[in-house]
Amino acid sequence: MSEPVTVADLDLRLVRYFTVVAEHRHFGRAAVALHITQPSLSRQVRRLEQQLGARLLDRTPRGTRLTEAGEAFLPRAGALLRAAARAAAVTRAAAEPGRITVGYTTGVFVTPAVREMRHRFPDADVRTAHLRWHETRAALLDHRVDALVARLPFSTEGLRVTVLYDEPRVLIVPLDHRLAGKESVTLDDIADEPLPRVPDPLWDAFWRVDPRPDGRPAPDGPYVDDMEDKFELVASGQALAIAAGTVGTRVRPDLTAIPLHGVEPSHVGLATRAGDNGRLLTAFRKCAEALLTGPDGG
Repeated sequence: MSEPVTVADLDLRLVRYFTVVAEHRHFGRAAVALHITQPSLSRQVRRLEQQLGARLLDRTPRGTRLTEAGEAFLPRAGALLRAAARAAAVTRAAAEPGRITVGYTTGVFVTPAVREMRHRFPDADVRTAHLRWHETRAALLDHRVDALVARLPFSTEGLRVTVLYDEPRVLIVPLDHRLAGKESVTLDDIADEPLPRVPDPLWDAFWRVDPRPDGRPAPDGPYVDDMEDKFELVASGQALAIAAGTVGTRVRPDLTAIPLHGVEPSHVGLATRAGDNGRLLTAFRKCAEALLTGPDGG
């Protein structure tokens, strides 16, 4: 009979790997997100299963699903990782009370607010951290960043979120596409055009407008984990993509942006952990609301 597992027996790195696989429901996509090889990820998850004495994941032809034990462990794994992150963050904050880290995602600019913070608090350590689109909420809850400026949607549970400004949405097409010369397009113009998919259901639904206003599902395109992969699919003619921007938006020289009418704009928001009201964080909220008012960063 094996000895009971204690908290000290669990490797938090393995727990995190499991949660990422559970999020993506696919070992390959999870390995890409974690920047490790798929065989290595499989070995690490097996090690965790051995530590727990239970199988957590089953592979299927459609991907990966949680076992009953995996379903039971997942919320507790998340709570364990958040508790460890909070413990580390509180310790760092006690040692470095004059520090704040501001996260931001691609195409979102925080420079005016960060510059003002450094001017107002010259003795504070005001840092910035670039995050990938799918890391936003986790980065806050894991205390990797203290404030975040990013495009919605993402789950706001446990967060305080304020919309700073809106951006119109555009359709990204190759220069030689049939729609490339149009002044604007609607969803009817792309009713049958595949759009790249992402694992996150909120993000996927918003950026593919799925379902469409008439209830029809948006045509499926290939899965991507990174925005550059999405634009590569568009350039190669495998899909079109919806993005935030204006007529002048140019993500790469072989693509063009066309205004997409009849859809709600993209919202850029400031997010912090609910209940966090430190001196630097309160000051950054005010700076962000006053200075981050458009896609040009000011």
